[in-house]
Amino acid sequence: MTTGSRLIGPDVRYERWRWQVFAITWLAYAGFYLTRKSFAVAKVGLEHLPDAALTSQQMGLIDGAYLTAYAIGQWIWGIAGDRFGPRKVVMTGMLFSTLVAFVMGYNTVALTLGVLNFLQGLCQSSGWAPLTKNVSAFFSQHERGVVMGFWCTNYAVGGFVASMLAGYAAEVGGYQYAFFVPAATLLGIWVLFLLLQKNRPEDVGLTSIEEYHGEKQAVLDSHEASTEEPEGSWKVIREVFSSPMVWLLSAVYFFVKPTRYAVLLWGPLYVHDKLGSEVLESAVISSLFEFAGPVSVIAAGFISDKVFGSRRMPVIVMGLFGLAMLLFSIENLPASRFMLGSCLLGMGLLIYGPDALISGTAAIDFGTKKGAGTAAGMINGCGSIGAIFGGTIPGYLRDEYGWGWVFGLLACCSLAAALLLLPQWNTLPATARKNNGKQ
Repeated sequence: MTTGSRLIGPDVRYERWRWQVFAITWLAYAGFYLTRKSFAVAKVGLEHLPDAALTSQQMGLIDGAYLTAYAIGQWIWGIAGDRFGPRKVVMTGMLFSTLVAFVMGYNTVALTLGVLNFLQGLCQSSGWAPLTKNVSAFFSQHERGVVMGFWCTNYAVGGFVASMLAGYAAEVGGYQYAFFVPAATLLGIWVLFLLLQKNRPEDVGLTSIEEYHGEKQAVLDSHEASTEEPEGSWKVIREVFSSPMVWLLSAVYFFVKPTRYAVLLWGPLYVHDKLGSEVLESAVISSLFEFAGPVSVIAAGFISDKVFGSRRMPVIVMGLFGLAMLLFSIENLPASRFMLGSCLLGMGLLIYGPDALISGTAAIDFGTKKGAGTAAGMINGCGSIGAIFGGTIPGYLRDEYGWGWVFGLLACCSLAAALLLLPQWNTLPATARKNNGKQ
């Protein structure tokens, strides 16, 4: 059966499962942010708690424990998603994430919170790679840019809702409820995931997505043998690890991620330093960076499919070159509310689209449906290492050298990422020569 380039095909049952899985996987990853943001919101209460009074340095180390575990977990859970299927991995990670969050709500000792946040990082890292693999089983390459553009709005929307929910819960019931209420909500999403999710169309008696769309199956760097390998085989996983393109995307994402995390974690303080603004105004202006996220990822996915014929690299490269120019320029622009807000909005528009294409869409394209979990885990694992630098280096450079050095370094990272990917401008994933007899 061929459905052409339409997102909605003629088979009602097939389409119901496709969009049901899209919805529940979107909700699942957005839900992971509920327990991910709990500690960030609870910091205000913990800092002023008489019996705890955590210092900024201690809270920074607790965050570092989380980021380290998150980077490690990406590699582990990506492979596990291919070996055992997204369902088992995601449900396990989600369930333990709720348990860890509940326990964190009853603890105030820095060392204990550090250990628990490390465990939370491992739980959180079980989401992205397996869920992107899940989506890849129900949506084929020609539509993947548009679909993943909409799907990748989950981390922007999820982060915003998580902050609001945890903040309101803490305001009403005390800082502990920044852990309790989000964890209870995630548990409800876990139940929905249990009822509504399937790993692939074949699990409910449907044909593969390639057969449904009449498309050739993607292969790993022209390794035709991978089309015959069973889902999650060690041979496919080894081929992903030996793929030059997957390693290139991993290196590129290492250079992309520092900017995103530097702005997320240090944006409010930067605005405060430049404007002398209060906490709320600083937070609102810096939030324009995240506000641009959904628009950016949807536009990038649409353009990569409809303008560049499912080629992801032109959109990524152009976005990163534009981002580098803006980062180099920001300290030389007038320090006004309008200018800073515009710059932060522009950064969000330029980075979120490439970020989603690299970590989601291209990871699936070049890791293939069978190796998507491993590829996404590798790429995001390397990116998470970059995030550690992005979250910590501004704290050192700001005091010693000023914000100009911070943004200069981030600009160099974005420029390096763009230059690494520029030679791959026209690259598309290899496909099998034959697919069920179709040329």
